[in-house]
Amino acid sequence: MKSFFFVISLFSLTIFSAEGKPCGDYLSSDGLHRGICEEADTDYLDKASLQKGAKMFMNYCYGCHSLKYARFNRVAKDLGIPEDLFQKHLLFGDQKMGDLMTISMDQSEAKDWFGVAPPDLTLEVSLRGADWLYTYLISFYEDESRPLGVNNKVLENVGMPHVLSNLQGLQKSICKQVSQSASNGGLKQDPLSGEIITKEQCGFLVVEEEGEMNPKEFKASMKNLTNFLSYMSDPIEEERKYIGKFVVLYLIIFSILSYLLYREFKKDVH
Repeated sequence: MKSFFFVISLFSLTIFSAEGKPCGDYLSSDGLHRGICEEADTDYLDKASLQKGAKMFMNYCYGCHSLKYARFNRVAKDLGIPEDLFQKHLLFGDQKMGDLMTISMDQSEAKDWFGVAPPDLTLEVSLRGADWLYTYLISFYEDESRPLGVNNKVLENVGMPHVLSNLQGLQKSICKQVSQSASNGGLKQDPLSGEIITKEQCGFLVVEEEGEMNPKEFKASMKNLTNFLSYMSDPIEEERKYIGKFVVLYLIIFSILSYLLYREFKKDVH
């Protein structure tokens, strides 16, 4: 019987384990939550999203970040991209479809340029969580005190340049007057005038000059990119989950039968 409860406990831990980590100084658009990640809504079954994310990665990220545990032909197959089209539009130089997705950037030189060598991103979502990564991608803002002119709400003093600034545009961190909440769940009001009491709150991200995409389009693109990197961190997740259901079902049935057999043995003992 103990084995039965162990299986159930293990299964529960797998399902309810938290994804991602607190998102630094990121402030929600309503000003009510700080450090809470936005939801990435990843979906491995959305091939169109994965294909768009792969295109975004290869065009904007692959120059600095490798995916060294994956091969081009495996990615093309999983995402439903014909190899000839993948090779024509997403491969550069003398790379071949059977190659690992490594980059030519020298790590020591990259460390001199950025202060730290850009990490391989194959397992980034497994390490950080999809929600963390998505929130990080949308949280760059102008900061003239930084060497590269930008900072990030999720990862303060980040050494990465905002390579997607031409798509997002100019985003700034500003202050706003926000309403204060009362203890009864409503809004605080001045007892005499009845006016809503507000206070200044800083950290809101606002795109002041749009780039090639409007804010909605940019966030959708970052969800596609996050979805692709989420797939890269665990390419067989859907298959593993499908098989896992039958494995857990087998273990449950086996545990029940073992317990019933144990009861029969107990009868003989007494």
